[in-house]
Amino acid sequence: MSILWVILGFILLVIGGEFLVRSSVALSFKFSISKMVIGMTVVSFATSAPELLVSLNAALSGSPAIAINNVVGSNIANIGLVLGVTAMVGVIAVDKMFYKLNWPVMMIFSMALYFFLKNDNTLSTLEGAILFIGLILFLYILVKSSKKSKIVEEVDDALASVSNFKMTLWLLIGAAALYFGSEWLVKGAEEVALALGVSKGVIGLSLIAIGTSVPELAASVIAAAKQEKAISLGNLIGSNIFNIASVLGLTAIIKPIPVTEASILNNDIFWMLGFAAILIPLILLPTRMQISRMKGMVLVAAYGILMFFIFTRG
Repeated sequence: MSILWVILGFILLVIGGEFLVRSSVALSFKFSISKMVIGMTVVSFATSAPELLVSLNAALSGSPAIAINNVVGSNIANIGLVLGVTAMVGVIAVDKMFYKLNWPVMMIFSMALYFFLKNDNTLSTLEGAILFIGLILFLYILVKSSKKSKIVEEVDDALASVSNFKMTLWLLIGAAALYFGSEWLVKGAEEVALALGVSKGVIGLSLIAIGTSVPELAASVIAAAKQEKAISLGNLIGSNIFNIASVLGLTAIIKPIPVTEASILNNDIFWMLGFAAILIPLILLPTRMQISRMKGMVLVAAYGILMFFIFTRG
């Protein structure tokens, strides 16, 4: 039965990704803002919903530490697995906004999370509020800067005339499919892992993290296949920011999150920082401002090595 949950979860997540990309491109026409911003806001928030639900449930059920495992593992998966696979589908062009605003903000939030946790082994209510307020400030700057941009982007012109009703319907279908697909996938993956006798820490960092990152994978691969590269890259960077600032921020506001496993601060969070940091040399060398198929293969290989280390230690 657990295998059936996994298969049904994957199917729903692919459907959800398709409808989410359609609605977000249509939204970019309605509000006359760039697709990169839509990817980093609407799509990122919707595809971060599984992490938020898992983390909030964990906090309220007395297991808040699972939230950290889930977010750290998911942020690693977004870059190593999702971005890697997406680049293997098609070369991703990178614009200047990536290294001028988006990447630095992702690194700031990642470093802030590390220092908050390292300080007293807890993400407090105040620290969660700081992260969430930082997210609101970032979104304000993002939208404001995008309106000044005169970049012309190629999009499907048919989506310019989509009615508000149809656009809203697509968004609701996409969000619902992602929610139920993620729930079923995580449930099935957890049952399989427990049957194999793997620890909860390993489940949080690997299977649950991968499961909650599948919406990003589905949305990004579909966007890449449709040549909506701005959305696929913006979605991933935005999702990592949302995971830290919104998922952990909101969870900590509800209930402080203690670090109960030393490996998170001694090992796993450095992998998260490393995967985020490697993006800059990756987009500059050897071919500037693009993530090629070869670079995507390198990211996926690095992610595979990490998963090997996690399972062999756990």
